[in-house]
Amino acid sequence: MLERSGWWRGATVYQIYVRSWRDSDGDGTGDLTGIRERLDYLSWLGVDAIWLSPTMPSPNKDWGYDVSDYYGVHPDLGTLEDLDRLIAEAADRGIAIFLDLVPNHTSNEHPWFVDAAGGRRAAHRDYYVWAGPKADGSPPNNWLSATGRSAWSYDKLSGQYYLHNFLRDQPDLNWWDGRVHDEFDRILRYWFDRGVSGFRIDVANGLYKDALLRDNPPVEPTDHPAIKRGGLRPIYNANRPEVHEVYRHWRQIADSYSPPRALLGETWEFDPDRFGDYYGRGKPELHMAFNFLFVEAAFKSLELAAIVEGTLAALPSGATPVWTASNHDVGRFPSRWCDNDGRAIRAALLLLATLPGALVLYYGDELGMAEVDVPVTRQLDEMSLARPGRPSRDRARTPMPWTADKNAGFTAASARPWLPIGEHLANNVDTQEQDPGSVLNFWRQLAQLRKAGLVGTPGPLERVLLDEQVWAFRVGDVTTVANLSPKEAARDLGPGETLTVMASTNPERREKKVPPELVLGPWEALALGLSPG
Repeated sequence: MLERSGWWRGATVYQIYVRSWRDSDGDGTGDLTGIRERLDYLSWLGVDAIWLSPTMPSPNKDWGYDVSDYYGVHPDLGTLEDLDRLIAEAADRGIAIFLDLVPNHTSNEHPWFVDAAGGRRAAHRDYYVWAGPKADGSPPNNWLSATGRSAWSYDKLSGQYYLHNFLRDQPDLNWWDGRVHDEFDRILRYWFDRGVSGFRIDVANGLYKDALLRDNPPVEPTDHPAIKRGGLRPIYNANRPEVHEVYRHWRQIADSYSPPRALLGETWEFDPDRFGDYYGRGKPELHMAFNFLFVEAAFKSLELAAIVEGTLAALPSGATPVWTASNHDVGRFPSRWCDNDGRAIRAALLLLATLPGALVLYYGDELGMAEVDVPVTRQLDEMSLARPGRPSRDRARTPMPWTADKNAGFTAASARPWLPIGEHLANNVDTQEQDPGSVLNFWRQLAQLRKAGLVGTPGPLERVLLDEQVWAFRVGDVTTVANLSPKEAARDLGPGETLTVMASTNPERREKKVPPELVLGPWEALALGLSPG
């Protein structure tokens, strides 16, 4: 636990997909002990907090996002004692632990739903969203799940449909029932009392659904492409105004601890003002919220600058923005943004590191780890398999490459990794640690600047220059200049002092000081400080 209030401001959070990070017992699946045994690597990496993707018991229809017990640890990953030990040993290194919390839905094997499915008079019936069919027997409305099919499944026993915004194995909880609120109050306190420093809240913009179950309208031409993919505007089954009262209450719980625990929301909202609402207007809500406008953007200067500036303008005063470009759902930025070009990967890392606020790295981002083309015969993600034509999320969930040995040091050489390793063994940790010019060692340089409070500090962002190639901005005394193009760019930053190079993506740039007139190589980015004296 980091022993100070506001420790998340400017923090570097590292997301670990536990099954894929490191296997300590040779069964082919990553585990909590594997993480604990490499805490020194995370400390060396400059990590302030670890976000553990689902650790709770689950049938794994959605790999832990279908929870069957909110108070335990999945046996594939270890035991409650293993998690306690990881929390304690991470705290010894000043590293906080975030768990993944899934309050929007449970597994259909959770005892609550098993009871609820027993009939209309079941004690837990109203923990979930049930509704009768239309006169023709069809579902109650037109809501679609993430699979693109109806979000309703029929229960023959009771003659009603139940709601699931994801797989049918993931029934949605009914947040109109006060008992659901009470259950999650207990869950939060249970884990906070065990030393967990915070939660990443899955589908944080979900929870409440329209009480009248009104049909969603069709998408409009001006809607964000991510909304258009769904075919309908999800205004009645997500982002309902009642959800904000939940986070105001949870914030009070989190802030009642010393030091305060932190709440990080997965907030799929593409309107900057409504996104800012999740931080709270007047009364505080989430400490941090994922900005999917940024995540879903193209790696282009004009688009990124507009989103960053619009976001910062929309956030309440004192809010902590959080920037990320990869995760287990959207894929890896080195492939998605950078076409696996090492120059562009370094530029993206420098941008992420120098934007004001917190940063979330996905495991392997520090290596420039690419996505893996997982054969259909090895794909395990049912959500992806239910959406033909869209790439599998498994491509971004493959094992971490530690060495160039067989199975990449992730698991025993004789084991079969739960997902294929891929062909990026040359990009492993051991090899990159020994190469001063590697992406890993470049990240280390940026991490040291963040640790020293020189970049990533909360504060206003001032635009210095922006065009189709180059974006330059200033936060405090540091100016970031990034050429987000494959062509050379000569730019004048305007009248000012000679600047000192704090970090450069170009290992060939030898000068320590540069004038305001800069010539930037393809995909070159710099962090520049004021020259002393």
